Amino acid sequence: MSENDAQHTPDDASVLDSDPAESSEEPADGLSADDLQFEDDALGEKLRHVPEEELNAVSFGIIRIDDDGVVQFFNDYESKLSGVPPEEAIDRNFFTQVAPCTNNRLFWGRFKRGVRRGDLDEVFTYTYTYKMRPTLVDVHLYRDEAGNNWILVQKY
Repeated sequence: MSENDAQHTPDDASVLDSDPAESSEEPADGLSADDLQFEDDALGEKLRHVPEEELNAVSFGIIRIDDDGVVQFFNDYESKLSGVPPEEAIDRNFFTQVAPCTNNRLFWGRFKRGVRRGDLDEVFTYTYTYKMRPTLVDVHLYRDEAGNNWILVQKY
């Protein structure tokens, strides 16, 4: 369990007092896939408060990586877009092993500079070419206040 998961785990008393039907309908912090829109300026800060099953229900790619580029989360949309199953992406380097077409100054370079500055909030248009026909996408690289790095991908 990650530190972020531990922060959102209810204590034993709240589990005993809650109705299971109610808890399954309302995600942590009241956020769901419906609250996540690629164009939303506040999207980056919302992501860490949304359960992974909700992150899998959105209509754009969501990838969480550590400061070295190792994938920690790879949502279903990104899996379908890229042709890479989540289980093959997790614990692998996004830039060299999962999507080597991003291992360049335009993508990896922006990520490294943002992590080094501690301030990553870059939006740009990119063409994915690995394991797929060239695909034009909008990319949003974001580092949230908790230090999570996110790659958000919206296909044209």
